[in-house]
Amino acid sequence: MTNKVFFTPGPSELYPTVPQHMAAAMANKIGSISHRSQQFKDIYAHAVTGLRQLLQLPDNFEILLLSSANEIWERAIQNTVEQESFHLVNGSFSKRFYEISKELGRKATKHEVAFGEGFEVDQIEVPATAELVALVQNETSSGASLPVAAINALREKVGPEPLFFVDAVSSMPHPAFDYSKIDSVYFSVQKCFGLPAGLGVWILNERCIAKAEALQAKGLSVGSYHSIPSLLPKAKIFQTPETPNVLNIYLLGHVVEEMNKKGVDTLRQETEAKAKLIYDYIAGSENFEVAVQKESHRSATTIIANTKLPASEVIKRLAPFDMAVGSGYGSYKESQIRIANFPAHSLSQVQALVYKLKELVS
Repeated sequence: MTNKVFFTPGPSELYPTVPQHMAAAMANKIGSISHRSQQFKDIYAHAVTGLRQLLQLPDNFEILLLSSANEIWERAIQNTVEQESFHLVNGSFSKRFYEISKELGRKATKHEVAFGEGFEVDQIEVPATAELVALVQNETSSGASLPVAAINALREKVGPEPLFFVDAVSSMPHPAFDYSKIDSVYFSVQKCFGLPAGLGVWILNERCIAKAEALQAKGLSVGSYHSIPSLLPKAKIFQTPETPNVLNIYLLGHVVEEMNKKGVDTLRQETEAKAKLIYDYIAGSENFEVAVQKESHRSATTIIANTKLPASEVIKRLAPFDMAVGSGYGSYKESQIRIANFPAHSLSQVQALVYKLKELVS
């Protein structure tokens, strides 16, 4: 058994009650039930009904459950882009979505800024031919965030035609989206929801559904078992086309139920208070500096610091005290650390991390 607290950006710290829900799942043999049973339908309904409440979703949005956010990139292009997508790129994951569109044979264009920078709406020009605009609300690799107000302003600038897809993989449920301005948002559960990896949540409106149906009516391929036309009829009766990750759906339902008891406004306030503690420490540190320069572009949930000490040394110093932060992503592996600030991380845990970093690193 380990007492280590994982401040890694995903997989990350498990939500505190996950062990007891896991024990209940094992006691009731949730892993053995049929995914066509009423018991599973009840589990699925519990999860998506709770998500609707937590995220304050309008009725015109559907929730689909897939294997990961990475899979959603591929399904999004297959189902909603006939020819052209447009991507905001400021890190490794937003770049990967752009590359996937090209790999699937679409024309993909991009507005790219340096790793760790945010976006200025007045500098973004979306081609009139773009069918999908891929926005990265929270870039997990670089810690740069696109404020909801900027997403709304970009929609006003671009107009209603293209579909707006929002990557909130490492920030949901922190952003308070205006769902009249976006068409789809997606995330994975191993980050802000404090669950084991293996489940992606794809939220999409009727415009996305209509586009998939229109492409299919043209005789174009929109994928197979995980196409929107395949997923949607099953989702409406709380099922999936294939045998899904029943255990994770069960756990998601219970964690979301607890988040709803606390309230999304409280979760957001706690996230911002913890983020301030971490950023204030980094700003005053002799070893670290905040990687994202513009304050309004800094993520509240994935906090990146440039480090003079190698990241591996920082991680090594924390290890005896049962604390783990993440190294930088890709080529930034040793020159940055990444600190997750998710609902599973309590205020006292964040305070303890900051105290220990002050003592060990300065």
